[in-house]
Amino acid sequence: MEVINPATGDRVAEYEPDTWTDVDAALERARDAFDKWADRPIREREELLAAAADVLRENEREYAELMTREMGKPISQAVSEVEKCAWVCDHYAEHASAYLEADHHPSPPGSAVKTVHEPLGPVLAVMPWNFPFWQVFRFAAPYLTAGNVGLLKHASNVPGCAEAIEDVFREAGYPEDVFQSLFASSELVDDVIEDDRVRAATLTGSGPAGRAVAGTAGENLKKTVLELGGSDPFVVLDDADVASAAETGAWARNLNGGQSCIAAKRFVVHTDVYGEFRDQFVDEVESLTVGDPTDERTDVGPQARRDLLENLHEQVEASVDAGATVVAGGEPLDREGAFYPPTVLEDVPRDCPAAEEELFGPVAALFEVDDEDEAVRLANDTRFGLGASIWTEDRERGEHVARRIDAGCTYVNQLVKSDPRVPFGGVKESGYGRELSEAGIREFVNRKTVWVE
Repeated sequence: MEVINPATGDRVAEYEPDTWTDVDAALERARDAFDKWADRPIREREELLAAAADVLRENEREYAELMTREMGKPISQAVSEVEKCAWVCDHYAEHASAYLEADHHPSPPGSAVKTVHEPLGPVLAVMPWNFPFWQVFRFAAPYLTAGNVGLLKHASNVPGCAEAIEDVFREAGYPEDVFQSLFASSELVDDVIEDDRVRAATLTGSGPAGRAVAGTAGENLKKTVLELGGSDPFVVLDDADVASAAETGAWARNLNGGQSCIAAKRFVVHTDVYGEFRDQFVDEVESLTVGDPTDERTDVGPQARRDLLENLHEQVEASVDAGATVVAGGEPLDREGAFYPPTVLEDVPRDCPAAEEELFGPVAALFEVDDEDEAVRLANDTRFGLGASIWTEDRERGEHVARRIDAGCTYVNQLVKSDPRVPFGGVKESGYGRELSEAGIREFVNRKTVWVE
């Protein structure tokens, strides 16, 4: 596994991948660790998670610089990511016990009936590179605290992050092998899922990867949670605060270099405010600083890999060939590193990549609509259903529109985000299952009915 700094093209490090013999030994250790870990009182598991939050905060700069070096995240955003990981640890350290309390049911006189929530065992997590710490802690904080043990198959371009996360749990005092990183190739994922020692799997990533994991898990009757791609609509209605929508929209599209499943991607704007929004949005986009991700002033760093930049630009070119107009950006920057500028397209045909596919980079597609109904139709005219953002000065109207959009997460006058306090996930080809909050921690437990006569 060769790590290339996407801002410079320099080789950062090289890691030897695990063989199946290495993975097999890790699975055996995971099974052995689970037996003791599941018996630990949940309060002790919560205390260890609180300690993990402390480790994250104590080393936040080191972890942030590692993310920046491996996948190009601007350093200020990397620091925020570490802080968010500490927050999710805090959240479950405080609330896991309540989330997993037994549910009591009506029962005949003299009997007691309840549902208890018991861990399943070793859980495989196949995680992406774009939020290399947050995606993992979004998995690990609830599922380890519920009593499962974790096996992380991280993206091949962020092995240092995988190693560092394993160290976080070790330094926090977790028992050996409760959380392990597998430096395995993607070709071994099916074998891991098929193994009887693995009881469930979760993946955050692309649709094809999700289908592969779900297919293998289904054949082996194992539970999965999938968080896949998105083409989130950002709907600006005729009564919206245009300045606020434009400012937030520019950030919602370009945060993390636009490399986010829940980034705003399709901007659906009412004709009455379209021109005003477009002009202000373009101004906001062009004001973003593109550059060295180690510089605190940088807003947009490089794309995580050169091949990702090339794929993105092919989608832009194909959209332009189909009739879209470039309003801002549109060409890779002529400099070292995989830099693509914040880009805005309008007059976007409904059958081109900018409308139909997920553009995983800083490219916004603008669509003009005549009324609210057309806005909803266009917002739903996608195979994805992860998030949606609706902008209106009328909160009641905003909630009404939010209820009409097919998505797992809808936000009114706010960008789409994942938050430990609320369930997160999608519908349609954006996946299934939920992460975070009570719904998340209960995904990988056995809801066991206990009837005592």
